[in-house]
Amino acid sequence: MTDATITTAPELIRAAPELPDLLPPIKLRGGILGFARRYPAIAIGGALVLAMVLIAVFAPYLGTVDPTALAPTRRTREPSAAFWFGTDMLGRDIYSRVLYGARVSLTVGFSVALLASLAGLIIGLVSGFVRWSDGIIMRVMDGMMSIPPILLAIALMALTRGSVGNVIIAITIADIPRVSRLVRSVVLSLREQPYVDAAIAAGTRTPMIILRHILPNTVAPMTVQATYVCASAMIVEAILSFIGAGTPPTIPSWGNIMAEGRALWQVKPYIVFFPAVFLSVTVLAVNLLGDGLRDALDPRLAKRL
Repeated sequence: MTDATITTAPELIRAAPELPDLLPPIKLRGGILGFARRYPAIAIGGALVLAMVLIAVFAPYLGTVDPTALAPTRRTREPSAAFWFGTDMLGRDIYSRVLYGARVSLTVGFSVALLASLAGLIIGLVSGFVRWSDGIIMRVMDGMMSIPPILLAIALMALTRGSVGNVIIAITIADIPRVSRLVRSVVLSLREQPYVDAAIAAGTRTPMIILRHILPNTVAPMTVQATYVCASAMIVEAILSFIGAGTPPTIPSWGNIMAEGRALWQVKPYIVFFPAVFLSVTVLAVNLLGDGLRDALDPRLAKRL
């Protein structure tokens, strides 16, 4: 190799020119604000639900009094600085009763959502994957679904005495068929997937297939369905209490407060107005949370990545 070759070789090595950016740089929107912008329904619904939970938990420290204390001399007082939401026909403070009533509605809603989801999940998994049991289980569920949920809950409450626990059980039994049918429909589509066929061919037992391959894929739709069950349970509890088939009148619940104020609706509408607003806002918040979770957990409904 000559000296000329050695001296001229470095000149042949040139740096490649930089290519222009065809796409704008990716901006990662992290943190709470980024999540709220991406999923506003979850942010708004979750904030409202959290606010209601905090109100229910810290009700004794929010300027309330005994919600069952009677004061005949202060009957049907208008909302004022002394009584923010006024008083009812027995002189009880409506503000205190509404805040304590949040405990009943949230307890019923969350309990029914949890119990109905667990029971419906088990029934739906067995019915959807075990073929011979599908016909028997679904005929029973169809029979229960032929009765409107509110009528079924009223019939069950007629067999027991009024209490929060019995209301939870009655509404849960009425909601189980709808949850189980949802899970069954998801399982029917999952059991035809290739990975399930591969697990069966490998000799994996049915319980392990359900736990490892089927159950994880039902979490997302079940979470969304649980929010709708929670909202529906709050409405059904208020209806049962309103017609006198739910919680006892001594327990402050939004349905009981509205039932006691319906006789004075034309002259004292605030007795019904305030618990109705709290019930509507809570149900709206839970539904917003469910809609946001549906968009976040289902990639087909995602608006943007």
